Amino acid sequence: MSRPRKKRGRDINGILVLDKPAGMSSNGALQHVKRLFNANKAGHTGNLDVPATGLLPICLGEATKVSAYLLDSSKTYRARCQLGITTTTGDAEGEIVDKTPVPVLSESDLKQVFTKFIGQIEQIPPMYSALKQNGQRLYELAYKGIEVERKPRKITIHSIDLLGFDDDVFEIEVFCTKGTYIRTLAEDIGKVLACGAHILTLRRLGAGPFNESQMVTPAQLQSIAEQGLEQLDNLLLPMDMALLDMPEIRLSEDLAYYLCRGQTVMAPGLPKSGQLRIYNHSAQFIGLGEVTDDGRIAPKRLINNVEMGITG
Repeated sequence: MSRPRKKRGRDINGILVLDKPAGMSSNGALQHVKRLFNANKAGHTGNLDVPATGLLPICLGEATKVSAYLLDSSKTYRARCQLGITTTTGDAEGEIVDKTPVPVLSESDLKQVFTKFIGQIEQIPPMYSALKQNGQRLYELAYKGIEVERKPRKITIHSIDLLGFDDDVFEIEVFCTKGTYIRTLAEDIGKVLACGAHILTLRRLGAGPFNESQMVTPAQLQSIAEQGLEQLDNLLLPMDMALLDMPEIRLSEDLAYYLCRGQTVMAPGLPKSGQLRIYNHSAQFIGLGEVTDDGRIAPKRLINNVEMGITG
């Protein structure tokens, strides 16, 4: 008879909005947070390149069940881009491939080029990315000097705002759908201008409902951790904040009881289709449900924690 698996860490639930520093991988940031909180389970919600900084929501405990919805959310980035130089990686970490004179440009010239990339476009992912092809990460192949064909992917860029332009460096803020590579966007802008370009710095400012005002740096985390776990736990945001764009429904005690046991239930005021945030009669988040063809709620992703709150 096998022994029951020993649980490692606390059952702590919630979302921490981390300000990832440059030089730290997303997984390294995840492990750092998990260790500080002594959490049993954790996951991040969208990889940030090692040189990039900014918003990285980290889901602890039951909040990992909503992480996929943050992965699918739109993102906001701020980038400083250098015209006239292309690199192997599309950013300042790579080796210089080519240098080309930069034409005389005005802000209006740049903004006119940006319009070519607004809306739904196709973008070829860079070789230096975490995407997998035949079971291997593209960056692993790239570091071996191997380049493979990548299929274009459809993305949507909602807006590109020019924040500054000085000589051959411009700064932009980009609001886009998941899967958008800002390095590739900079390179493509450089191609249109016939001089090339690469990213100097990249910072993520928003993901879904989360923004930079909610971010906590690793240094702040470390300082608060010295005051005890209770103080750290106060930094966590409720897991249902990741789903604020979904309609919500509150169920009676009886309906919540049956739904939590896997049954579909009938409730008034349902939309005709789609997913829902579900709460019980005490306004506690139960999980996600989906409206069925016959107008009922089917459980989709339920929260196991009985208290359904952010408690250790």
